Amino acid sequence: MLWLAHARKLATLPPALRHARCYSARVKDDSRWPGWDVVVGIEVHAQIKSRKKLFSDAITYSGLANVSVSPFDAAFPGTLPRLNPKCVELGVRTAVALNANVQRRSAFDRKHYFYADLPAGYQITQHYAPFATGGQLQLEINDTCVRIKQIQLEQDTGKSTFDPRNQESSIDLNRAGVGLMEIVSEPDMRSPEEAGQYVRALQALLRAVGSSDGNMEQGSLRCDVNVSVNRRGEPLGTRCEIKNLNSVKFIMVAITSEVRRQIALLENGGSVLQETRGFNEDKAETYSSRSKEDAPDYRYMPDPNLPPLLIGETYVSQIRETMPELPDATRARLLGLGLSRRDADVLMDVDSGREVKDDGVLAPGPVAYFDEVSRGRDPKVVVNWITHELLGQLAFREKAFSNNPIDAKQMGELIDLVQSGKITGTAGKTLLRHMLDNCSAEMPAELASELSLIADDGAALRKWCTQAIKALTQEADVVRGGNVNVVNKILGHVMKASKGRADAKAARAMLLKLLKGEERDRPKGEKPGDS
Repeated sequence: MLWLAHARKLATLPPALRHARCYSARVKDDSRWPGWDVVVGIEVHAQIKSRKKLFSDAITYSGLANVSVSPFDAAFPGTLPRLNPKCVELGVRTAVALNANVQRRSAFDRKHYFYADLPAGYQITQHYAPFATGGQLQLEINDTCVRIKQIQLEQDTGKSTFDPRNQESSIDLNRAGVGLMEIVSEPDMRSPEEAGQYVRALQALLRAVGSSDGNMEQGSLRCDVNVSVNRRGEPLGTRCEIKNLNSVKFIMVAITSEVRRQIALLENGGSVLQETRGFNEDKAETYSSRSKEDAPDYRYMPDPNLPPLLIGETYVSQIRETMPELPDATRARLLGLGLSRRDADVLMDVDSGREVKDDGVLAPGPVAYFDEVSRGRDPKVVVNWITHELLGQLAFREKAFSNNPIDAKQMGELIDLVQSGKITGTAGKTLLRHMLDNCSAEMPAELASELSLIADDGAALRKWCTQAIKALTQEADVVRGGNVNVVNKILGHVMKASKGRADAKAARAMLLKLLKGEERDRPKGEKPGDS
């Protein structure tokens, strides 16, 4: 909770002072490009998790092409925009999480450019008067704090695809008009690794507050990365923008490739041109796309059909009071329970993390599941079962955590059965696999009884051990001769015969007791194995 207290204190400072404390020039030597400084800024376009689009009643949908398109999305003449208040709420929620300043008055602009996937010929955005400015995101790597320049609402474009076989382009307008948050950072990152961690941290934060699902592979979070290089101590270089990067891995590779390209140009006496570049994933290289447009090229103008967006302090305060726990606070709480850093990171992993449903509603993720199961139980025992067994088995079955059929009450009872000794750990794992493969509302105790997994008494254990000794006479003789390690092979026979119901530790002790007892009870002169 120290981070949360620090963030709240930081949010009360004036923007200039806040940024001065948050960011300082960091000069670092990098063996990949000695003597050079790398400067990176990122524009993140995050799709807002709302059922409806930003300015129309059309449903956000990504299935069959062109089935969720309103007349406004298709730019029919005479249609007018109507702002979706849910998109505003989720945007403000993001701004609060980033400690940004929510503006009392913001406005919408038209950004003009002509592509087939933009039917109106312009995009509605908030370039000049965004709804939030300032803010910061703390990274763990090098204790870096990345400043946020602004957060703005804007429309998404349609999706264009090209069929090289038929030489045809297709347009899908399902995505046209979907609400986006453009989160623009200051150029505070100094390496590909810092850029990668920034995107991961922002992705986790968006999911934590429910404003975006952050799925880069599905296109709901895309990044434009600005990269420049300069010799140590010289002014900043010319930046190039790499567009539409959709994975953290590609972001880091693209930055590395662009840095090497720019350094090679400058070392050979050339100059870097300001331009927009793409990224070839197969070649791991950036390529020139077009010359970089400046604001005048887009002919920004106020949108005459949309009045200013007014956000009151009471509205922001209500959202602030209902904010969920943020990632840094969650990690600190888990570590305070005695969990290892690795276990905490697994629970908070963005790929298996909290699912974001429509309109920012959060479905329980691994952390919420862990919180419920661990009530009244040892957190370390619970996290072992969830991270090592449950998540492992779900991954083996190629299932997401959201498809986990075992509810928290069932999982808690399964752990209790093992901890109380009513079933063995092996039997518990068998029961877990059965519950994953056979979705049922039955409780683990009932299932364990039906599957004959309840641990048997000492008589049954003695019987299994005696049978194992008779079945493996050679191994038994070796143990009698003093090589105790061989008893593990006999133990395996016991576990197989008991179908996991025998406690391994108790079975091993019983085997040694029986073998040593035979040695004491054998008549003088009789050899092991004599009948």
